[in-house]
Amino acid sequence: MTANETLFDRDNAVGLRNTVQRIVQETPVLDMHTHLYAPAFGELLLWGIDELLTYHYLVAEFFLASDMPYDAFWALDKKAQADAIWKTLFVDHSPISEACRGVITVLDRLGLDPGARDLEGYRAWFAAQTPEAQVDRTFKTANISAAVMTNDPFDTLERPVWEAALKGDPRFLAALRIDPLLNDWAGSWERLKGWGYDVEAALNDKTLAEVQRFLSDWLTKMDARYMAVSLPPDFAFPEDSPRAKILAEAVLPAARAHGVPFAMMIGVTRQVNPALRLAGDGVGTSSLAPVEHLCAAFPENKFMVTMLARENQHALCVAARKFRNLLLFGCWWFLNNPSLIEEMTRMRLELLGPSVVPQHSDARVLEQVIYKWAHSREIITRVLRHKYADLVEAGWRISEAEIQRDVKQLLGGNFEKFVG
Repeated sequence: MTANETLFDRDNAVGLRNTVQRIVQETPVLDMHTHLYAPAFGELLLWGIDELLTYHYLVAEFFLASDMPYDAFWALDKKAQADAIWKTLFVDHSPISEACRGVITVLDRLGLDPGARDLEGYRAWFAAQTPEAQVDRTFKTANISAAVMTNDPFDTLERPVWEAALKGDPRFLAALRIDPLLNDWAGSWERLKGWGYDVEAALNDKTLAEVQRFLSDWLTKMDARYMAVSLPPDFAFPEDSPRAKILAEAVLPAARAHGVPFAMMIGVTRQVNPALRLAGDGVGTSSLAPVEHLCAAFPENKFMVTMLARENQHALCVAARKFRNLLLFGCWWFLNNPSLIEEMTRMRLELLGPSVVPQHSDARVLEQVIYKWAHSREIITRVLRHKYADLVEAGWRISEAEIQRDVKQLLGGNFEKFVG
């Protein structure tokens, strides 16, 4: 601290509260996990009002409030689906759910009038934009410096973009997603073979070496910041399974060789209601034992973990206290609701201090980052205000520079340091 810095203590609590709010709002975010794409990926970049309205969170809510048969809804084109969702969730009912409120926040922050309820007017405004300009506007509005994509070399639309030597937007960083490799080896190995890797169904030494070569090739091609996988609630390690063998003998060696973390998103139960399609996934509680075993057995690897069930959050915080090669991140999917974000953020700061990544947007539609970060910044501000107030009430004095340091770490610095 310098001699001229303001020190906040018991006597200037109002100044402390205002300073925390300003710093959290002004500090750019590095959004370390999204499902967004740079404009060079063409149709994979989802944006605009109809994409916002037909996002799977709202689709699931629509079916709770509507008697429309599933098949009748899916037979509609996107515009008609958006019309149905708008009428049902925003006109016939008040849009008080977090997913609905998010759409309202987006319209408001973009300078549109959500109170006008003018869906056709919103469509006309979005239609007048270009993808490139909308990315610029959205990142500026959300105060995001960069977003990490989710990049799947098994995706038939995405793979050709990478193979064409993508010249991308530097604000979009890559993460290598390997769900098919780990969760469906039986359905994946022949694709690797067709791409020139000398693999076979049996996971012998030659096949595992070729899987590692495949991962190394794509980590290099993408300049990926980390590898990632979504895992079911019954994920176990160690176990006698293709997933465990590939993880231990191909994925983790490749991660070590490239110096990248391995991210695990644990707890999704796929297609509990297939009629909902993408909206049909559910949640289940998981064991922390696989995470603890991996961190202990592979100390030279770095792991990033988020879990989907609220019931897992305390144990995950405790695990993160025990392993310096484990970074806890975000409030994922069904946990991305204000009451749960606040509860989790408080618990994490109380158990781990400012050494976590409190949030990621998980945005699948470009403009979602506007509301997800607007809402999360409000919560992070509220929690930090209370924590700093506790400190000064106990006799500590804190400077503005120290608050800026902490917030910068929370909104991207911890992630950048961890991935190196």
